[in-house]
Amino acid sequence: MRALLSLLAATALGCCCWGTACRAVAVTAAATTAEKVCTLRPLGGGRDDTDQVEAAIAKCGHFGRTVFAPGQYNITRKMTWDLVSSRVDLHGYLNFKPDPTYWLEPAHTYRVIFIQSQASWFVLTGHDFAVDAHGTGGIAGNGQTWWSFYGNGSTTSTTTNRTRADGDGRPVALTLVNVTRGLVRDFRIEGQPFWCNAVADSREVVYEGMVCNATNGDPLYRGQNVVPNTDGINTYRSDKITLLRWDITCGDDCLAIKGNSTNVFAKDITCRGGNGIAIGSLGQYADLPDIVDNLVMEDIKMIRLDPDVQPNMVSGVYFKTWTGAVHGSPPTGGGGGGGYVSNVIARRVSLDRVTVPIHLYQTNGGHSGDAPSTLQFSNLTFSDWTGSALRNTIVDVECSPAAPCANIKFRDVRVAPPRGTAPGFKCVNVASESGLPAACNATGAA
Repeated sequence: MRALLSLLAATALGCCCWGTACRAVAVTAAATTAEKVCTLRPLGGGRDDTDQVEAAIAKCGHFGRTVFAPGQYNITRKMTWDLVSSRVDLHGYLNFKPDPTYWLEPAHTYRVIFIQSQASWFVLTGHDFAVDAHGTGGIAGNGQTWWSFYGNGSTTSTTTNRTRADGDGRPVALTLVNVTRGLVRDFRIEGQPFWCNAVADSREVVYEGMVCNATNGDPLYRGQNVVPNTDGINTYRSDKITLLRWDITCGDDCLAIKGNSTNVFAKDITCRGGNGIAIGSLGQYADLPDIVDNLVMEDIKMIRLDPDVQPNMVSGVYFKTWTGAVHGSPPTGGGGGGGYVSNVIARRVSLDRVTVPIHLYQTNGGHSGDAPSTLQFSNLTFSDWTGSALRNTIVDVECSPAAPCANIKFRDVRVAPPRGTAPGFKCVNVASESGLPAACNATGAA
């Protein structure tokens, strides 16, 4: 049975896994045949389910199976699932109580994500496990409470102005840390307050089927992006990460590939609103080089939403680094870090009226006169891009003078600019590029 399921997993995912990551699915067999099975049902009546959830995971999270019946499980405190050779069937939703004041207390969340000292209220760790939500379960993040709590950053007669900042304690909805061979399948996260997912210090992780939905319903903020920082996922210090069948509605990065993310494969990704797919930001920590190597993204869709719901749909794929100067310290400041980004492929990308389809800049968080970034970009390939842009600059690649970009390839980039304009391609400090239908120059003039 175990060998059969391993074979089925490899056949189903095919080239869409790195190395032995496909084997994560095989833990289904081990857990299914294990003797330990824990079954839960919601207590109902608004009662707290945290104790029974933690007890079930403590009993069956190692070499067992935990089954959540449909319904809503009220979670009132931070929670870690340590899973080893086990399976969780989550047919219902973990409902994290809508109380920003409680969660913003530092003691009420974990700080297991090093970069920018981000907070987490729910952490998965361990090895050889599967968490399957069957498309009917996941996390209820009660994001609207958070978005309205912070508002749009301006004081009105009906709202209190609260400033958002990296590391301020808004919790990541689902965090995987120190995971080896883990599978998260058909999982839904409704109303993430902050990042929807994060994976850090992990390897051979497969996410197969993920929905994140940060859609504002507060009429006070109609037509505004009141859901910033609701990224679909941030990857960090992780290797062999596979993202399949993602559908992300957000006000920020659909995917964010951060430092020391290697061998990442993303396929069948739909981004609804936000900033597009980010590689970065990188170079925030002066003493810690950032590396992104062997990143493949294919079958990507960018969809512009009704502007009353989400006004932004900025890029297809964009790259960003801090400058070579240091301004303050993380989580909100920094800069001066080196490293490199190489062997990136973005193919079969469809765009719906994005602002800047392909963008690279190395001045994030910088000031005029800063030392240039030394972080090197090379071997970037963009192939089979279609759709439309709101501006005529289709490519805007502005590399650092201290590290000119090398071997930038474009193949069949056929994104339409606004009617009556010619497509423009801007290249600054690019040592070598090829494949565009017109010159790529410092002015971007067609």
